[in-house]
Amino acid sequence: MPDCPIAESTVRRYVRERKAALGLLRRETFVPQRYAWGSEAQVDWYDAVADLGDERVTLQVFVLRSMASGAAFHRAYRHATQQAFLDAHEHAFHYFGGVFRQLRYDNLSAAIKRVLRGSRREETTRFVAFRSHWRFAAEFCTPAEAHEKGGVENEVGTFRRQHWVPVPRARDLADLNAQLLQACREDEGRILSGRQETVGAALLTERAHLLPLADEDFDLDEVSFPTVNSVGCVKVKTNAYSVPLRAGTTVAVKLSATTVAIWHAGRCVARHERCYGRQQEILDLEHYLDVLAHKPGALAGSKPLDQWRQLGRWPASYDRFWEGLMARQGRQAGTKAMIELLQLSRTYGQPRLRAAIEQALALGCTDSAAVHHLVTAPDHARVPAATVELGALARFERPLPDVTPYDRLLPVGGPR
Repeated sequence: MPDCPIAESTVRRYVRERKAALGLLRRETFVPQRYAWGSEAQVDWYDAVADLGDERVTLQVFVLRSMASGAAFHRAYRHATQQAFLDAHEHAFHYFGGVFRQLRYDNLSAAIKRVLRGSRREETTRFVAFRSHWRFAAEFCTPAEAHEKGGVENEVGTFRRQHWVPVPRARDLADLNAQLLQACREDEGRILSGRQETVGAALLTERAHLLPLADEDFDLDEVSFPTVNSVGCVKVKTNAYSVPLRAGTTVAVKLSATTVAIWHAGRCVARHERCYGRQQEILDLEHYLDVLAHKPGALAGSKPLDQWRQLGRWPASYDRFWEGLMARQGRQAGTKAMIELLQLSRTYGQPRLRAAIEQALALGCTDSAAVHHLVTAPDHARVPAATVELGALARFERPLPDVTPYDRLLPVGGPR
């Protein structure tokens, strides 16, 4: 009831106490288990909140915990799809340096189609193929019996308290996962209750008992062959992703759980973070610079520029320099000069271009030639000649000649 000033925890405690008083709670006794090295790991998903860029998002986090060493691997995804589920397994196997003989799961839809009688399950075709590739067995818990994988349940609580509070900040999902990987390595320094060695030391022992990694990863990418449309995009699922190719070009798209890689003529021409929305446009301003060089008037109101602003890839210094260029050269010529500078980032990178623009502004300069010089100057810097030790060449040294006898050829009292 919204008008009742009672905390949820108070209600839960009261219900628990009343159930106990009425004899409705059945307390079970569980038998502690011992696990051999490399024999079993437990898998689970949980949700967590993080700040990616300027946006606070709820993520789905995969966790795989070794039951013998206590080591665990955590990795975040925007959605807990089957592709993300299998991708996380592969990252975990590489983190542990091998494969566990058995993995224990809930009855999650990424792995099973139906729960059959007893412990029997009808697994999905892709999960069976994945298990066969990595050569591990799968065991599924009894429905509504979470204690059957209590090790990973406790791991989630511990990791959440240690590394998800306060809310972590990251540039993007890849940066956040790099932070989570570092957190997993830090946790290897823990000593679990009742043990003498650290988790990391136990993991080193366990690594020798794991199944070897497969020669190559399981191919998880979805491949399609769309055609670039008139606005420089290809359609993948329901979303449009920009690509720096002419309209009408057919490309190969490799869709993973986190990225969209676009290939043409044997090379990757564009890579985007995968969008799980619908009917969205994911546009990279760099992909439109060649077109904008011929149509500079389209830059100011373009969607790619607006998305760069939202992502923090267009700093305020770019606007100040752009305004200076237009004041010096006029709107059309100034914008074209700005586009030419942006094209330098393809060769020298965004950080170097941004540093050069900000250095020029600090000097009170809004000349594109000056920025071009500042960007390229480090490559033209002359390296001073190194001092060379003469060594064995010293034996060729000769004394300087004495020219004093030539003085006798001079006239007496004449100029010397």
